[in-house]
Amino acid sequence: MSCAPDGSRLPGAVRAAADRAGQRAGRLTISTRLALVTSLLTFTILFGFATAVGSLTIRRIRDNFDSQVTTSADELKDQIQFTNQGQVVAPRILLAAALVDHAVIQVDEVSGTNMGSFGTNDNRPMNLGTVYTMPPLATVNGYRVATVPFNATVGDILGNFYLQYARPESAIDSTVNRVRLLLVLGVLAGSGLALVASLMIARRAMSPIARLTSTAAEIAATRDPSLTLPEPVADDEVAELARTLQGMLQELDAARGETEAALEMQRRFVADASHELRTPLTSVLANLELLADTLQGEQGDAARSALRSSRRMRRLVADLLLLARADAGRATEHAPTDLGQVVLEAVTELQILAEDHPITVDVQRVLVDGARDELHRVALNLIENAVKYTPPGGRIEVHTRRTAGGEAELVVKDNGPGVPDTIADRLFERFVRGTGDRGGSSGLGLAIVRAVAESHSGRVWLERPTEGGSRFVVRLPALDDRPPASAEPTASLTTA
Repeated sequence: MSCAPDGSRLPGAVRAAADRAGQRAGRLTISTRLALVTSLLTFTILFGFATAVGSLTIRRIRDNFDSQVTTSADELKDQIQFTNQGQVVAPRILLAAALVDHAVIQVDEVSGTNMGSFGTNDNRPMNLGTVYTMPPLATVNGYRVATVPFNATVGDILGNFYLQYARPESAIDSTVNRVRLLLVLGVLAGSGLALVASLMIARRAMSPIARLTSTAAEIAATRDPSLTLPEPVADDEVAELARTLQGMLQELDAARGETEAALEMQRRFVADASHELRTPLTSVLANLELLADTLQGEQGDAARSALRSSRRMRRLVADLLLLARADAGRATEHAPTDLGQVVLEAVTELQILAEDHPITVDVQRVLVDGARDELHRVALNLIENAVKYTPPGGRIEVHTRRTAGGEAELVVKDNGPGVPDTIADRLFERFVRGTGDRGGSSGLGLAIVRAVAESHSGRVWLERPTEGGSRFVVRLPALDDRPPASAEPTASLTTA
């Protein structure tokens, strides 16, 4: 038994080829696949029909040819005449038959002696076989030969003879080939027409689904489930599908409306509650500051601890109020603001917190249309975040500038351990805190930075330099009516 040189790999190669073929077939549209299947079935049916019809037709042609050869031999044997010397006399009808049908006629004695031949160029006998062993009908040297015995008188003697009538099979072979060619062309033409017709019918049948797909794509792009799906005219499965999808979209639209209403109520509640909490918290802080200054001992320690917690609560309430306003779309009053000056104020406020972190500040005057308090919060949160996650002695760099694209850019860079990969993708989400947070923050600082940047039509992102650390970049639209470059004040300082 023989096998392939790499028989172990052959099944894997076959499976891979089948997978590739399946993938190519899977990329075809349903209408194309239906048309291909239909044309394949049509080809199979036509091929079987052509095979059966071709076999019967060719057999009938060959039977008719054999019948003509046998009939001609029977008719011609009665026309044979001999002279007294034993020579065959060739009647005109005998020669005409040989010429018209390109036939060969040969007369032999029983012993095999040739008595005469007609139809060859030189009238020499052809090797058509031994007459007394020849069947009545046989194929010899490309000829269909009919051998019939007959009796004839030569002189005064009655002798036994054989007449062999041979016609070339090339004539019938050309007819058979033409029949086969016509059948093959018919099968191919029928399959091609079936393919074209199937494609047209399938595409027409799939056009309602194509319209549904187009509308569904429009709904996905606009996120508007209130759009109406086109319903086919015919009450069939596609129409039922359209009605079902339309009902689903209506329910989704209703659910989305309910969800948006609930979220809007929640945003208003958080914004209103945060706003209302500011007044009592201010009163509580004032009283705790008074108690922390007047009380001594354990009571004073308790008051100062409560004061720290209350300040942290005030900061958290302020953060929640800012985020709630951003979610509710409540715009804060904007005015031309110098982003560089805002950054300087934030650095000054954090000097005590960053006493063991050198901060290098290089700011340029660049005006933006924004809320000064919110921009101050952005700078404060970014610098405070760098201080919290940078070990003592680490350097922090802060700068502002106007980019070539006409944007105001704020950059805060540190040489700390950088942002872990586990939280890099969700760093600007709410309540996300790093493992190195030494200040116990709420995890809202960077979320506020993103909310403020987006409310000012800007953006913020994180860059991780190759030398290590983190680099936060905020870009906001800058005002066009800036002073000349020579009048722009520039500030550079380093805090230690």
